Amino acid sequence: QVQLVESGGGLVQAGGSLRLSCTTSGRTFSRYAMGWFRQAPGKEREFVVAISWSGGSTSYEDSVKGRFTISRDNAKNTVYLQMNSLKPEDSAVYYCAACPTGRLCGPRLNEYDYWGQGTQVTVSS
Repeated sequence: QVQLVESGGGLVQAGGSLRLSCTTSGRTFSRYAMGWFRQAPGKEREFVVAISWSGGSTSYEDSVKGRFTISRDNAKNTVYLQMNSLKPEDSAVYYCAACPTGRLCGPRLNEYDYWGQGTQVTVSS
């Protein structure tokens, strides 16, 4: 069993930055690829970015490329999402998720076995 806890969300003005963290329990964090998803009100949950177990491979959704950066610290069982140049359309609940493979996982929700409870990000215009 893997438990994920997100933190770092909040209210920020357009153009600002936030860093989300996702800390996991258990001793097998490094075996999992990780991903971040987001869900805005009335919309489906969508893929944002993923990272392989080593951190050597990443994949970004087009709208966040060049603005968001994912990283991980396996010694701390934590994955991060640095979000810069935030836009109002980035407002959503952000979820981290664990995929039971060390390789880079894709954008499909059903690839991920474990999910956090989410953290709210609100970007004001």
